[in-house]
Amino acid sequence: MTTIRRFCCNDLLRFSSVNFDHLTETFNMSFYMTYMARWPDYFHAAVSPGDRVMGYIMGKVEGQGESWHGHVTAVSVASEFRRQKLAKKLMNLLEEISDKMDKAYFVDLFVRASNMPAIRMYEKLGYVVYRRVLRYYSGEEDGLDMRKALSQDVEKKSIIPLKRPITPDELEYD
Repeated sequence: MTTIRRFCCNDLLRFSSVNFDHLTETFNMSFYMTYMARWPDYFHAAVSPGDRVMGYIMGKVEGQGESWHGHVTAVSVASEFRRQKLAKKLMNLLEEISDKMDKAYFVDLFVRASNMPAIRMYEKLGYVVYRRVLRYYSGEEDGLDMRKALSQDVEKKSIIPLKRPITPDELEYD
Protein backbone atom coordinates (compact mmCIF):
# COMPACT_ATOMS: atom_id res chain seq x y z
CA MET A 1 0.00 0.00 0.00
CA THR A 2 1.32 3.42 -0.95
CA THR A 3 1.57 6.12 1.69
CA ILE A 4 1.74 9.81 0.87
CA ARG A 5 3.51 11.84 3.53
CA ARG A 6 5.55 15.00 3.88
CA PHE A 7 8.95 14.83 2.25
CA CYS A 8 11.72 14.73 4.86
CA CYS A 9 15.49 15.26 4.89
CA ASN A 10 16.20 11.52 4.79
CA ASP A 11 14.28 11.30 1.52
CA LEU A 12 16.95 13.45 -0.13
CA LEU A 13 19.31 10.51 0.22
CA ARG A 14 16.79 8.02 -1.16
CA PHE A 15 14.96 9.61 -4.06
CA SER A 16 17.58 9.67 -6.82
CA SER A 17 15.92 6.78 -8.68
CA VAL A 18 12.86 8.99 -9.15
CA ASN A 19 14.99 11.64 -10.86
CA PHE A 20 16.61 9.27 -13.40
CA ASP A 21 14.01 10.27 -15.97
CA HIS A 22 15.62 12.61 -18.53
CA LEU A 23 12.57 14.88 -18.39
CA THR A 24 12.84 15.41 -14.62
CA GLU A 25 14.74 18.48 -13.50
CA THR A 26 17.23 17.74 -10.74
CA PHE A 27 18.18 20.54 -8.38
CA ASN A 28 20.92 20.96 -5.80
CA MET A 29 20.34 19.90 -2.19
CA SER A 30 19.92 23.43 -0.87
CA PHE A 31 17.08 24.00 -3.35
CA TYR A 32 15.15 20.99 -2.02
CA MET A 33 15.90 21.97 1.58
CA THR A 34 14.59 25.49 0.98
CA TYR A 35 11.29 24.04 -0.20
CA MET A 36 11.10 21.73 2.83
CA ALA A 37 11.66 24.69 5.15
CA ARG A 38 9.51 27.34 3.43
CA TRP A 39 6.65 25.30 1.96
CA PRO A 40 6.51 21.97 3.85
CA ASP A 41 2.79 21.55 3.07
CA TYR A 42 3.66 21.54 -0.63
CA PHE A 43 6.40 18.90 -0.56
CA HIS A 44 5.25 15.27 -0.35
CA ALA A 45 6.60 11.81 -1.10
CA ALA A 46 4.74 8.69 -2.17
CA VAL A 47 6.43 5.77 -0.43
CA SER A 48 6.11 2.00 -0.63
CA PRO A 49 5.52 -0.27 2.38
CA GLY A 50 9.31 -0.70 2.57
CA ASP A 51 9.62 3.11 2.76
CA ARG A 52 11.06 3.37 -0.75
CA VAL A 53 10.39 6.73 -2.43
CA MET A 54 8.17 5.99 -5.42
CA GLY A 55 7.54 9.61 -6.40
CA TYR A 56 7.26 13.12 -5.06
CA ILE A 57 5.73 16.53 -5.60
CA MET A 58 7.42 19.78 -4.69
CA GLY A 59 5.66 23.11 -4.87
CA LYS A 60 4.99 26.43 -3.26
CA VAL A 61 2.42 29.18 -2.93
CA GLU A 62 3.20 32.62 -4.33
CA GLY A 63 1.83 35.78 -5.93
CA GLN A 64 -0.48 38.56 -4.80
CA GLY A 65 -4.18 39.32 -5.16
CA GLU A 66 -5.77 37.37 -8.00
CA SER A 67 -2.29 36.07 -8.91
CA TRP A 68 -2.04 34.24 -5.53
CA HIS A 69 -1.49 30.65 -6.63
CA GLY A 70 -0.06 27.24 -5.94
CA HIS A 71 2.89 26.30 -8.11
CA VAL A 72 4.08 22.79 -8.98
CA THR A 73 7.87 23.03 -9.12
CA ALA A 74 8.34 19.30 -9.75
CA VAL A 75 6.27 16.15 -9.81
CA SER A 76 7.93 12.87 -10.71
CA VAL A 77 7.28 9.15 -10.30
CA ALA A 78 9.93 6.46 -10.71
CA SER A 79 9.43 4.56 -13.96
CA GLU A 80 8.60 1.25 -12.26
CA PHE A 81 5.74 2.89 -10.32
CA ARG A 82 4.06 4.73 -13.18
CA ARG A 83 0.53 4.00 -14.41
CA GLN A 84 -0.69 3.69 -10.80
CA LYS A 85 -2.13 7.22 -10.62
CA LEU A 86 0.53 8.35 -8.14
CA ALA A 87 1.15 11.62 -9.99
CA LYS A 88 -2.60 12.27 -10.03
CA LYS A 89 -2.82 11.69 -6.26
CA LEU A 90 0.13 13.98 -5.62
CA MET A 91 -1.29 16.69 -7.88
CA ASN A 92 -4.70 16.43 -6.21
CA LEU A 93 -3.05 16.88 -2.81
CA LEU A 94 -1.21 20.04 -3.88
CA GLU A 95 -4.39 21.41 -5.47
CA GLU A 96 -6.39 20.71 -2.31
CA ILE A 97 -3.82 22.47 -0.11
CA SER A 98 -3.67 25.43 -2.52
CA ASP A 99 -7.46 25.70 -2.66
CA LYS A 100 -8.62 24.96 0.88
CA MET A 101 -5.70 25.96 3.06
CA ASP A 102 -4.14 28.86 1.16
CA LYS A 103 -7.21 30.07 -0.77
CA ALA A 104 -5.22 30.28 -4.01
CA TYR A 105 -6.87 31.30 -7.28
CA PHE A 106 -5.16 28.70 -9.44
CA VAL A 107 -2.34 26.16 -9.63
CA ASP A 108 0.28 26.47 -12.32
CA LEU A 109 3.21 24.44 -13.61
CA PHE A 110 5.70 24.46 -16.44
CA VAL A 111 6.22 21.49 -18.73
CA ARG A 112 8.48 20.90 -21.72
CA ALA A 113 6.53 21.46 -24.94
CA SER A 114 7.84 18.09 -26.19
CA ASN A 115 6.64 16.12 -23.14
CA MET A 116 3.33 14.97 -24.61
CA PRO A 117 2.63 12.23 -22.02
CA ALA A 118 2.86 14.81 -19.21
CA ILE A 119 0.82 17.39 -21.15
CA ARG A 120 -1.94 14.84 -21.75
CA MET A 121 -1.93 13.85 -18.06
CA TYR A 122 -2.21 17.49 -16.97
CA GLU A 123 -5.04 18.08 -19.45
CA LYS A 124 -6.90 15.06 -18.00
CA LEU A 125 -6.48 16.67 -14.58
CA GLY A 126 -8.13 19.86 -15.85
CA TYR A 127 -5.10 22.00 -16.74
CA VAL A 128 -5.05 24.22 -19.82
CA VAL A 129 -2.15 25.83 -21.65
CA TYR A 130 -2.12 29.42 -20.46
CA ARG A 131 0.95 30.50 -22.43
CA ARG A 132 4.07 29.30 -24.22
CA VAL A 133 7.42 30.44 -22.82
CA LEU A 134 10.01 30.53 -25.58
CA ARG A 135 13.35 28.81 -24.80
CA TYR A 136 12.33 28.27 -21.15
CA TYR A 137 14.38 25.10 -20.64
CA SER A 138 18.12 25.84 -20.75
CA GLY A 139 17.51 28.49 -23.39
CA GLU A 140 16.70 25.76 -25.89
CA GLU A 141 13.28 24.18 -25.51
CA ASP A 142 9.97 25.98 -25.10
CA GLY A 143 7.95 25.47 -21.96
CA LEU A 144 4.21 25.50 -21.56
CA ASP A 145 2.73 27.31 -18.56
CA MET A 146 -0.34 25.25 -17.69
CA ARG A 147 -2.97 26.32 -15.20
CA LYS A 148 -6.00 25.01 -13.39
CA ALA A 149 -8.47 27.43 -11.82
CA LEU A 150 -9.47 26.83 -8.19
CA SER A 151 -12.64 27.76 -6.29
CA GLN A 152 -11.45 31.33 -5.52
CA ASP A 153 -11.38 32.09 -9.25
CA VAL A 154 -15.13 31.96 -9.77
CA GLU A 155 -14.95 33.61 -13.20
CA LYS A 156 -11.97 31.44 -14.30
CA LYS A 157 -9.99 34.55 -15.31
CA SER A 158 -6.67 32.91 -14.41
CA ILE A 159 -6.92 30.38 -17.22
CA ILE A 160 -7.80 32.66 -20.14
CA PRO A 161 -4.89 31.90 -22.51
CA LEU A 162 -2.51 34.62 -23.61
CA LYS A 163 -2.59 35.27 -27.34
CA ARG A 164 1.18 35.39 -27.86
CA PRO A 165 4.19 33.50 -26.54
CA ILE A 166 6.48 35.22 -24.03
CA THR A 167 10.18 35.00 -23.23
CA PRO A 168 11.58 33.93 -19.84
CA ASP A 169 12.50 37.51 -18.95
CA GLU A 170 8.80 38.43 -19.16
CA LEU A 171 7.88 35.96 -16.40
CA GLU A 172 6.96 37.41 -13.04
CA TYR A 173 8.54 35.75 -10.04
CA ASP A 174 7.27 36.51 -6.55
